[in-house]
Amino acid sequence: QVQLVESGGGLVQAGGSLRLSCAASGRTFSSYVMGWFRQAPGKEREFVANWSGDNTYYADSVKGRFTISRDNAENTVYLQMNSLKPEDTAVYYCAAANVLTTTPLYYNYWGQGTQVTVSS
Repeated sequence: QVQLVESGGGLVQAGGSLRLSCAASGRTFSSYVMGWFRQAPGKEREFVANWSGDNTYYADSVKGRFTISRDNAENTVYLQMNSLKPEDTAVYYCAAANVLTTTPLYYNYWGQGTQVTVSS
């Protein structure tokens, strides 16, 4: 069982930066694939980034602007978001999976989400 708690969301102007954090409980944090997803109003939840082993993957829409990282000692995964755009506005969720995938369906554990709003 893994419990996830996100923090770090907020309101930022276009071009600004935010860093999201996801604190995880559980002794086997390092064994999970950790991902970030987002969901804008009226849209489906979409993949943003994930981390498995030494590999990171990003959605094309955030590549070069967002960076995922994790601290296994602290059971925390981060999402550094730079050069934010109004279209990045969404609720951001972290999630944990047993398999490497970008499909939300296969993520077993989810946080409650944190709102990110980017003003133009």
